[in-house]
Amino acid sequence: MSYPEGPDRDAIVRGLTRDQFLEIHRSLLLARAAEERLEILFKQGHVGGGVYRSLGQEAGAVGAAYALRRRDDGTGDIIAQTVRATGAVLLMGGRPVDYFRQYMARGTSPTGGKEANVHWVDYDRGLVGPVSPLGTMVEVMAGITLTFRMRGEDRVGLVFYGDGASSTGAWHEGLSFAASQRCPMVLMVEANQWAFSTPTEKNTRLDSFMEKAAGYGLHAVSVDGTDVLEVYGAVQGAVARARSGWGTGLVELRYYRRKGHAQHDPQEYVDPAEIAMWEARDPILRYETWLVEHGLLTEGECASVRREIEEQIEAAAEQARSEPVPEPTTALEDVYTDASAHMPWTRHAEPDPKRA
Repeated sequence: MSYPEGPDRDAIVRGLTRDQFLEIHRSLLLARAAEERLEILFKQGHVGGGVYRSLGQEAGAVGAAYALRRRDDGTGDIIAQTVRATGAVLLMGGRPVDYFRQYMARGTSPTGGKEANVHWVDYDRGLVGPVSPLGTMVEVMAGITLTFRMRGEDRVGLVFYGDGASSTGAWHEGLSFAASQRCPMVLMVEANQWAFSTPTEKNTRLDSFMEKAAGYGLHAVSVDGTDVLEVYGAVQGAVARARSGWGTGLVELRYYRRKGHAQHDPQEYVDPAEIAMWEARDPILRYETWLVEHGLLTEGECASVRREIEEQIEAAAEQARSEPVPEPTTALEDVYTDASAHMPWTRHAEPDPKRA
């Protein structure tokens, strides 16, 4: 299939400063280093749950989050992250030490050890932790972003989902509602060509997920997900349209999942030559090559930044590892409430809609 032209790359470059180019670079390295360290911790037995790498997909999360208004006072844009959106979580203000605390279920983690990986909420920084059933966060974010529109708040919500989720009922129900209500929301479809161990062609007959967007009247664009600047430009445009009243949009990220579904998946069902082909299109190497070619960094400076980031990540991981697991009694805290609530009108013998 032929894809429509993406954003004007020259315009994107003109709109960013050198400091911003370097910030994007550091964000890519931070995501890669955090996941590499996490894989080591998993193999050492410090992580009890699953580890889901975004190897080869970092540009999607980083480029998308960089296009948002990132604040820490609860007034900025928000994201519903997935397990492969590490770069977006860290860019939105999630701290590396909290990232490791979550995966190692420490009592100091944002959820007190009750939830794993990126399933944590920080409304001030715009993180809306995912629920496990696939597709559900489209519905949740449709509701949240509807409140933005109704209250006149100049905010946008970004939802990340893999392409397999687009075959769930919740995904379509949420998208139908969001589209009809013109919710200021952008859906990021991470078209990484696999849903667990099922290839995309066995999951849908469509060549592009933009075709699903057309069915709901959404504005949509498909981009090379290994090109962080192209992702940034596309999401910047989609967010601007959503913010200005156009309603919900969709951005398809075309790339490849270079690791198995999770760390326990040996990926035996994948042709090694296919992985090698996508390794040559590694998003970090591509971006660093571009930075060097345009005189923004030297190869030596790239290596220096990489070492600095790796040391920062190692320190955060060691801090989290040294902290205690939660006390057993805390398993019963912040789960139920003793407060009584009024019975909703829908449960009365004779419901009165006027009381809604």
